[in-house]
Amino acid sequence: MRGSRAARSAAVVLAAAATGIAVAAGPAAADVPIGQPMNGKMTYYTDQGYGACGTAIDANSQDLVAVSPAWWTSANPNNDPLCKGISVEVSYNGKTIRVPVRDKCLSCDRTHIDLGRPAFQKLAPLDRGVVNGITWKFVR
Repeated sequence: MRGSRAARSAAVVLAAAATGIAVAAGPAAADVPIGQPMNGKMTYYTDQGYGACGTAIDANSQDLVAVSPAWWTSANPNNDPLCKGISVEVSYNGKTIRVPVRDKCLSCDRTHIDLGRPAFQKLAPLDRGVVNGITWKFVR
């Protein structure tokens, strides 16, 4: 059967829904390691508009974090479990902050987080730009 890619994808989703099979765009929700410390790096960003959770963001003035696409578990990020009370606790150089997940960082790997500018400033000067050697974890 020939048809558009979108039509074939829609047919797969409908068939999966009819049979009760879950279709996911990433790891299962259980794969998000709540409370498991990770070592990685942090950067900051200043985007304004709507984040991946579907809410208005201003990364230039809000404490928030964008995380790797690897952690998102829903085809529609607005409905993703990460958008429902999950935060990231970040520790660096004797300081620890907690910021809510509000966005997706498309250029981040699994251990790289992208903080809103004010959150980054609580841990390091902005002129650092990229800070390696942080510890972070997902928390509820």
